[in-house]
Amino acid sequence: MNRAYLHLEGLAVLILCLYFYYINEFSWLLFFVLLLVPDISMLGYAINQSIGAKLYNIFHTYIFPIILFISGVIFHWSIIIPIAIIWIIHIAIDRLCGFGLKYTTNFKDTHLQKV
Repeated sequence: MNRAYLHLEGLAVLILCLYFYYINEFSWLLFFVLLLVPDISMLGYAINQSIGAKLYNIFHTYIFPIILFISGVIFHWSIIIPIAIIWIIHIAIDRLCGFGLKYTTNFKDTHLQKV
């Protein structure tokens, strides 16, 4: 049941962010160009399992895009806000699909599988 809650949480974040993105009339071209950019972090796995997991986790936790979003609002950096929302949407889609933060043991070992 806990896993279902985590998937629903991803769905809720996804819907909220898509709505916010839509009502602010941000660029959909920018959205589709940047949506998969956080997955570039998987290149760390080419070095080794530990670096790959750490790099992937940095780019797939909500902490950094939320800090980016807040900074964009505080400092009125208009281009930063949609980028942060796209990043959050990427993470939400991953959570909805069952992709979680990685353990260093194996690429397929995630925090969602341990729930």
